Amino acid sequence: MGSIFRTADSAGLARIYLTGYSPTPEHRGVRKTALGADLSVPWSHHPDPRGLVDQLRRETCRIVALERTENATGLEDVKAEDFPMVLIVGNEVSGVPPEMIAAADFVLGLPQYGVKASLNVSVAFGIAAYGLVGRFRAG
Repeated sequence: MGSIFRTADSAGLARIYLTGYSPTPEHRGVRKTALGADLSVPWSHHPDPRGLVDQLRRETCRIVALERTENATGLEDVKAEDFPMVLIVGNEVSGVPPEMIAAADFVLGLPQYGVKASLNVSVAFGIAAYGLVGRFRAG
């Protein structure tokens, strides 16, 4: 989580919503890795991810899941009208839960060409965050 905070700060993202059992910056390891980004990026914790998604959708945010699926949208296909958006990233092992993929407006996928076709969640978040910021700024 600390790496995600640092990337969010560097990319100029507005907020991090932590859900479920995600560790918060009160966790010593998160704070250590965040190197202060937990103080520069607003964040909040929400035990119920589905309730948060419903709330954010009512606030006119697009809900986008970052996951490998057959019909995932590539970064190059994200449009200006897709913003503002909230990007859901999943757990390191099992990814984004199916119910959260179903709740998303669309799934964003990153091309992966290797044998493992797997990225660390903070690395995937970084690639997606910078790609999306680029699309937004070009927009």
